[in-house]
Amino acid sequence: MRRPLLALLLAAAPLTMQAQQHEPSPAAATGQTPTVERPPAAEHAGQGAAEPESGDIIMDHITDSRHVEYPWFNSHWAGEWELPQWPPIHIGRLTIDLSPTKHVVMVAVAALVCCAVLIPAARSHRRTSTAGIAPKGVANGIEAMVLYMRNEIILPNVGHHGNGYVPYLLTLFFFILFANVLGLIPYLSTATGNIAVTATLAIISFIVVEIAGMRTLGRGYINTIVYWPHDMSLLMKSLLTIILTPVEIIGKFTKPFALAIRLFANMTAGHVIVLAFIGMIFTFGSWWVAPLPALMAVAIMLLEVLVAFIQAFIFTLLTSVFIGQIRAGAH
Repeated sequence: MRRPLLALLLAAAPLTMQAQQHEPSPAAATGQTPTVERPPAAEHAGQGAAEPESGDIIMDHITDSRHVEYPWFNSHWAGEWELPQWPPIHIGRLTIDLSPTKHVVMVAVAALVCCAVLIPAARSHRRTSTAGIAPKGVANGIEAMVLYMRNEIILPNVGHHGNGYVPYLLTLFFFILFANVLGLIPYLSTATGNIAVTATLAIISFIVVEIAGMRTLGRGYINTIVYWPHDMSLLMKSLLTIILTPVEIIGKFTKPFALAIRLFANMTAGHVIVLAFIGMIFTFGSWWVAPLPALMAVAIMLLEVLVAFIQAFIFTLLTSVFIGQIRAGAH
């Protein structure tokens, strides 16, 4: 991102829109190839680059990149730290690039924040439980969230003997929550705004759901793939099997697809709206219009805090429902 959200608000000079009608040159009138003059910025890249347009700023913020931003006192109010580039791995015609990107860094930061918050909270809870007193501060808030998610969301939906799935689902909830919230901090980025990240989370959930079905149903797991009604004639069974078995198979893959797209779209849309409002200030080229777009952007940012919690909650809820549905055939 060439200029983060905070830098847009702090920039001193507004962008101006220039729409100039260029008259055809004599060379164009005579059919000759016109000579294109390079602007000074293109000739001397080191002497400064052109100001980015609002559309470029929006795309730079929501897309991945090879650098991370940090606060700095310059014209963009941001510095850039180039991430290290590792040699790609070649396997035949396949090339695998494992070099870190901005969203990879944010995934690691979200994981570290999870550990930094949840592990001390768990230790504090153990100490206070041993002493027979209630936890205080952050540990008390984390305990309330854990108990609510476990007792009201996970266990009722996962079903009988669902305690084994609680650690994974709680980890999923807190990781997505921290990744969403980190994206609201200036100079950081939303890792869950990357379809690769949300797809990976959805694929892991898909594997957990299918393994839960295999462990619970045993040989009966094949019935979740091949539709075979037992209370109909052989002719009807054969017809329904041919028609509905592809539907059952497609249904297995639409669930993780919906999980990935829902989280990705919701986390991306909010940032696009916020940056679009801020970009209106520079598009109109006047600070007289700044108060209204800035106020609307702040309102959307407050809504995004709520969305960050809701999307983590919905992803965990739906994963719990999918596990409970596939396990329901055994009970």
